[in-house]
Amino acid sequence: MDKKMERLLKLLQEDATLSAQQLSVMIGMTEEETAAAIRRLEKDGVIKGYRALINWERTEVNRASALIELRVTPKKDSGFDELAEHVKAFPEVESVFLMSGGYDLAVIVTAATMSEIAMFVAKRLATIDGVLSTATHFILTKYKEGSVDFTSEVEEIDERGSNLCD
Repeated sequence: MDKKMERLLKLLQEDATLSAQQLSVMIGMTEEETAAAIRRLEKDGVIKGYRALINWERTEVNRASALIELRVTPKKDSGFDELAEHVKAFPEVESVFLMSGGYDLAVIVTAATMSEIAMFVAKRLATIDGVLSTATHFILTKYKEGSVDFTSEVEEIDERGSNLCD
């Protein structure tokens, strides 16, 4: 992959709302070449989708998230893939990663409450054939995701009207 394509991907990853015209100026290609490159990257499965990063703490939506470590026994013919396929099919699961180190799969889940996540782990994840153990880590505050800072968007004012950042 050449430097222009790598730069295009990095720019899209930082801000997927940039237009083909804006991107073309930034990477030194024509707008048509840029649009064609994006279509090709989408078709080839390099670009898997676009999404907004939501700061759920600033909404009134009840939402809890957790990172769950799974230690598993890989299947004889499919290794970790079959277990990962099973886990990622649950609607509560946002992400599944194969890891090196002390556990095998890292699973990010969301639900309305921490209790719902605990029940999901106990009744659905821990009962999967091949799962040896789980360790649940609740996410209390998100400071940064990707290149987006979740803490600097809005100044917080305390009850006396003072800026809490001072």
